[in-house]
Amino acid sequence: MLQQYKNAIEKSNIISKTNIEGIITFVNDEFCKISGYTKEELIGKSHNIVRHPEVESQKFKTLWDTIKSKKVYKGTVKNRAKDGSCFYVNTTVIPILGVDDEIVEFIAIRYDVTKEVFYKKELLKKEKQLQELNETLELRVERKTKELEELNHTLEERIKEEVSNNEQKQKVMFLQSRQASLGQMLANIAHQWRQPLTELNLTLFSMKKAAQNGDEGKLISFYDESKSILKNMSETIDDFTNFFNPQKEKHLFFVNESIEEALNLLDKMIVENMISVKVKLQELEVLGIQNELTQVIINLIKNAKDAFISKAILIREISITLKAEDGFAHIEIQDNAGGIAKENIENIFEPYFTTKHQSSGTGLGLFMSKMICQKGLEGDLDVSSKKGMTSFNIKIPIAKKKR
Repeated sequence: MLQQYKNAIEKSNIISKTNIEGIITFVNDEFCKISGYTKEELIGKSHNIVRHPEVESQKFKTLWDTIKSKKVYKGTVKNRAKDGSCFYVNTTVIPILGVDDEIVEFIAIRYDVTKEVFYKKELLKKEKQLQELNETLELRVERKTKELEELNHTLEERIKEEVSNNEQKQKVMFLQSRQASLGQMLANIAHQWRQPLTELNLTLFSMKKAAQNGDEGKLISFYDESKSILKNMSETIDDFTNFFNPQKEKHLFFVNESIEEALNLLDKMIVENMISVKVKLQELEVLGIQNELTQVIINLIKNAKDAFISKAILIREISITLKAEDGFAHIEIQDNAGGIAKENIENIFEPYFTTKHQSSGTGLGLFMSKMICQKGLEGDLDVSSKKGMTSFNIKIPIAKKKR
């Protein structure tokens, strides 16, 4: 039985023995396997043969001081294999005493922790990268907030120009009111986006858990997902600034690609909320800014998601249809979230009008979406609701192909 115990320990651990001068007198097969040396190359040599040059001498002095005082030493040691590669082992060195209570030899029992050390280093590296990314984004948010505040100061002059070009006094007063209201909220929008940055740091917990479990695939997935969310938030800030830039350039883009991009960005939210999305698209090209249309699609889908939750809808369905009709690209986004009340539907695109709780929305989403469709895409956005169904319809002129 003692021989069986000995075999079990040797096959599951990395074992070596040295005399009191540190000369190797025995190594098992596991020691040879991890070090790359044969038994003949190791026995009779100093244990320094696997010592890594990067390890401080003080660490080995502490080891020898401990075991020579007849105490057990425990620690993680970095070693170097025959081929020059490094490996890490959790080491326990035990002094063996003779009948006269003097040290006869030392036995070292180790187990390989190279992967664990690697994952820990990778986790620290990814955490540092994510922290730097967060800090960079914070600076961008602050810079964009200042830009938005500056834009807000110039809104009054721009409103005066609009008034001078508008002969209908009532329409001008309404335009002045909604432009001023929007200008006052722009700086707040950038400020409110700081909260998602804080919440995003919670993903670090999942990254740590994946690293502890040795799941490198999940670790990389969480890291890439965090970068994607941060990048999207940063681009959204740029989109808001660009929305009020009179010199922004329009370009040709495919509406179906904008819809697909919105669905990709919302994929996780759609799955988590058990929403079925049916899509029927054509390849239609229009003139405008693709990111702005993507933001409109995202806003409409998020509004449907909020309605599903607030009205406790169990079977949640959204259909998105894109077709050409009378020279226009028509996008219909329909949901079965219970519809919109008649007393609300006429005001749904007004600034600050919302059916949500104040903590859930400001009412600017649909107002800005309609402005993007009208001014940025030279089209329109309207809504209809009946029998528990709501349909938002976007109409954009199809770009004329050059002959």
